[in-house]
Amino acid sequence: MSENPKHSLSTTPESSRPSKIPKTQDHSDQEEEEEDKQQQESSMSKNPRIQRYLVAIEYIGTRFSGSQQQPNCRTVVGVLEEAFLKFIGQPVSIFCSSRTDAGVHALSNVCHVDVERISKRKPGEVLPPHEPSVVRRAVNHFLQKSEGDITVIDVRCVPNDFHARYKAQERTYFYRLLSGSEPLSTFEKERAWHVPEKLDLYAMQEACKVLVGHHDFSSFRAAGCQAKSPIRTLDELHVSEAPPTPYFPSISEKKQNNSSTEDSHACSREPEIDLPIDSFSNSDDEVGSNGITDLGFGIRRRHHCYVVTARARSFLYHQVRLLVGVLKCVGTGELTTSDVERILNAKTVTAASPMAPAYGLYLGCVKYDLPRDA
Repeated sequence: MSENPKHSLSTTPESSRPSKIPKTQDHSDQEEEEEDKQQQESSMSKNPRIQRYLVAIEYIGTRFSGSQQQPNCRTVVGVLEEAFLKFIGQPVSIFCSSRTDAGVHALSNVCHVDVERISKRKPGEVLPPHEPSVVRRAVNHFLQKSEGDITVIDVRCVPNDFHARYKAQERTYFYRLLSGSEPLSTFEKERAWHVPEKLDLYAMQEACKVLVGHHDFSSFRAAGCQAKSPIRTLDELHVSEAPPTPYFPSISEKKQNNSSTEDSHACSREPEIDLPIDSFSNSDDEVGSNGITDLGFGIRRRHHCYVVTARARSFLYHQVRLLVGVLKCVGTGELTTSDVERILNAKTVTAASPMAPAYGLYLGCVKYDLPRDA
């Protein structure tokens, strides 16, 4: 969804970012698209001298105009293709599993690339393919010479007909909200949506039950969505409280919350437990006799951090951000669970609440049934 993160994993916050970014399609939502391009690609990949690599990447979306190649814009694919060019000495084409918008981040997006290893000493001589570990180290070497906001985290060889987008079985997105009146930390700028109001976690979780499952999500489909059908199956939609990051617990917090170090980004169906509302935060209610919260000089009051997890095979354009926008309004009391049901049944995006900003969205992971002999 860009969520495509189109949702962009929608992302363009900095001054270097272009003021207007052409719309891109949601990653997960267009399995139907451009069969001719896929055919072209597969015919190219039939060359036995070409090795196809599946490449997992992480990136901070702030300085990217989305993931897909765009003229005169800095994009994830553009930067990655440039690094591969410097590595192997010839241009390549990168195909992403999920398209993310400007400002959207990725903990793990996946793409594939075809590489023919040609000798630099003897032009024309084809050499055996590079080992995946070599590809990872070399491409990261060139990526870190750039802005350093994208990193290859995994590489493996796959058959030449394995397509990063069309072979994806499901995608998981995370959205981070920080609740509290305290100004947002410098470390969290453009990494989460700051909501000054308190959020009712239980109410948000109840609203998720209305939205999860097989529905017509026309009310959660932004204008410009190119998917042929608004019908999608949302396998998981859940809200849980998580440690704010960066999180440095005190000794007392370590004792009280010895289970709080679990990875809040794990792609599980549902967390086993929901930690209490004040597990990780210094709330506004902790007030001393003088009416002022006493945490000690120079100690910042932390926010409550909530993570929305959305998992499905594919998403509509901006679907995740529209879902989060509604859930946030439920959390603040502006909407009720009945209102959410009404919005879903309205089947028009004009019924939904304002869309959540791109910078709180993260593409968490993309799931595949990878060939064992790859």
